[in-house]
Formats: sequence, structure tokens, C-alpha cells
Amino acid sequence: MPHPTTTTPFTDPAAVARYAEGPRRNVPGYDSLLPMVRILLAERVRADGRVLVVGAGGGLELEDMARAHPGWRFDGVDPSQPMLDLAAQRLQSAGVSGDRVALHHGYVQSAPAGPFDGATCLLTFHFVPREERAAMVAEIRRRLKPGAPFVAVHLSVADGEGARGEGGAGERDLWLSRYAAFQVASGMAPEMADRGRAKVAAELAVLTPQEDEAILREAGFGDVRMFYMGFAFRGWVATASSERGAHSP
Repeated sequence: MPHPTTTTPFTDPAAVARYAEGPRRNVPGYDSLLPMVRILLAERVRADGRVLVVGAGGGLELEDMARAHPGWRFDGVDPSQPMLDLAAQRLQSAGVSGDRVALHHGYVQSAPAGPFDGATCLLTFHFVPREERAAMVAEIRRRLKPGAPFVAVHLSVADGEGARGEGGAGERDLWLSRYAAFQVASGMAPEMADRGRAKVAAELAVLTPQEDEAILREAGFGDVRMFYMGFAFRGWVATASSERGAHSP
């Protein structure tokens, strides 16, 4: 889910057409990550539940959840209309009924008020500027029932020094280098991986895991637990608390 204050490829037709290749090439264990996400949701989302998908463009997680849980209904939101069109095409090709999925053009504020039984935000938050992250998480929390699960996965790395010893590169540099090395191992040209790594470091809002967890708690989520780590990526599952956080309306 790209944000207007970041530079993104999600309105470029060629990039949109190639989107489905990206997560598997960039995110370690992506094919296992999708089942993990729906397993975590299914622990609390009932058989006929309603799920909010933030950053739904492309439709990869929508297709996966819709196939596995035929009784679930979905509202997906994304600011890129071409990516939403791609999601609609994917769902149609997968035979997912149109009355099960509503796609909304815009940011999370454009999503229905709910209340939803669960929510996801995958590979999205690192596109959101640091100063806007807490408000976005609070908007997601505001749309969830108390006790509803929320699963988030995005770039998140520590910001300490000395991971390679005294005088070496810092821990953040180390993990971003491993992120680029994974892309090369997945078939990307080394020079492209290096450019991508530099772009991530310069342009994306990559917080530390401690900062990410603090934002979830401040927005009104409890039982915040990390369930996934893939080099520079982290994933959390959290529960909407009965009392909403300080940033929630």
C-alpha cells in the first residue's frame, strides 16, 4: 500500500504487471508466510467472519485467504487503482465470488467502519512515513471488534552499531545487505539488488522492531507477539484490546 509521500512503482503499468513476482523474490519464506497469516487469523475469526485487508493491491493474500476460508468476506483497501484492478483480475481468475470481496480505492480511512473480525497489513507499513504510522495503526484498530486479531508484516530492522565487530557496519546495514543477498539468490542481478537496497535505506520508513511493537500497543493492541522473521522482514500478530489506545478516536 504505497503512500503519496513516497516514491513507488505501483502506478507504473509494467511494474504492476510484474507485481506477483516481487514478494517471492524479495521476502524470505513468502509462500509459507501466507498460510501462517491465515492460520493466525482463523484462531479468532469465525467461519463467516469479515476481514479487513489493508494494502490489498495485487490480491495475493486475498486470493489465499478466500480459497482457504470460503465463508469469509473481505474488504480490501489500497491507494493504487491499477493494483486494485490487478487484485480484481486475480480473484476473478481464482473463481472467488465478487459478492465476497469489496475493493476500496484509498487509504485505511476509506475502508468501511466495520466492525471487522480481523485484519491484515502485509508488506505495507514501510511505505508509510514514520510520523503517520501511529495514526494509521489506530485507524485499523478503530475498525476491529475487541479481541479481533491483527497481522502485520513489513521491513523492520534494528538500528544498533557493532553487529560485525568494532569499526564494522551497523546492524541495520548488515540486515539490509542480507536482504539484498536474498534477492540475488532469488535470481535478481547483483547491481539491481544493490540499487534496491540503497533505495530502501534512503526512502522507506523502516522502524526498529521495538518501535513497531510500541506503535501497536499505543494504538490499542495487546498480546503483541512476533511470529515471523525473514532477514530484514518481521511479522507480528496482536489482539484488539477492549480499551482503545491513546491515538484512537
